[in-house]
Amino acid sequence: MVLDAPRRPLRETELPAPEPGPGEVLLEVAACGVCRTDLHVVDGELPEPKVPLVPGHQIVARVVADGERFGTGDRVGVPWLGWTCGVCRFCRSGRENLCDRARFTGYQRDGGYAGLAVADERFCFPIPSGYPDLQAAPLLCAGLIGYRTLKLAGEAERVGIYGFGAAAHIVCQVARHQGRRVFAFTRADDEATQRFALELGAAWAGDALGPPPEELDAALIFAPVGELVPPALRAVGKGGTVVCGGIHMSDIPQLPYDLLWGERTLRSVANLTRADGVEFLELAPRVPVRTEVESFPLARANEALESLRAGSIRGAAVLVA
Repeated sequence: MVLDAPRRPLRETELPAPEPGPGEVLLEVAACGVCRTDLHVVDGELPEPKVPLVPGHQIVARVVADGERFGTGDRVGVPWLGWTCGVCRFCRSGRENLCDRARFTGYQRDGGYAGLAVADERFCFPIPSGYPDLQAAPLLCAGLIGYRTLKLAGEAERVGIYGFGAAAHIVCQVARHQGRRVFAFTRADDEATQRFALELGAAWAGDALGPPPEELDAALIFAPVGELVPPALRAVGKGGTVVCGGIHMSDIPQLPYDLLWGERTLRSVANLTRADGVEFLELAPRVPVRTEVESFPLARANEALESLRAGSIRGAAVLVA
């Protein structure tokens, strides 16, 4: 499936088989998760994508021919971070997620909305054996970015999650495993998602624009809605942290300094590091994280994106190649 230009539907087409370059492997795609970042790329909210572009960055695939790290038939995952320079101050200080020259899968590099893909094998991960292809796909962005977002909340015991989609349904399980209490914030009338959050162990679920039943230590915002920042700051106590976990967000409205005062912290998450991937994929089977997925044939990628845009996906959407 190809994006010819932002704000156009994806086009189904036959492409020549991609050819791996030095350090790359050719992959036969089994499944690819559908992420809100894909929507931001398709809708033109992220600037200057490679076009024409094959989107998708939660790729579960099998190696077609031996590389240096992986052999033929090995099952690997390909995440959003597809390449970094390795020499800048960020790369040399364990912050490759901030590399100015980084290239991202399904944005500047062709991704996994296809039968075949190519990836730099340094940025591929072995997939834990206990996860079928469909259930593994959401781990590769919803899980990885969600995990990094939770890490940046520190040792918070009472954690609010704003927007309960793919990332949140994984983070909720990890947070509960770590002994934290989770408070899920959704649209006021979204009773189905509130029930889903409670089923996954949330202590409470309710209106994202209203107050929680008790003061929070941290809030994680996964919905790309800047309007949620003031109520999230209002919900956390002194010394609390609000972490914005998305790559794109609508404008944050003007807010009084009183909401930030008291040594509250407002910060963002940018991408991921390979170390995040290793940590999370080792942790996920121990929790154990169970992903809930709705699958779509690859040819129905536009339908999957529309369902995600409408908020009608319970858990995560995954394309089957």
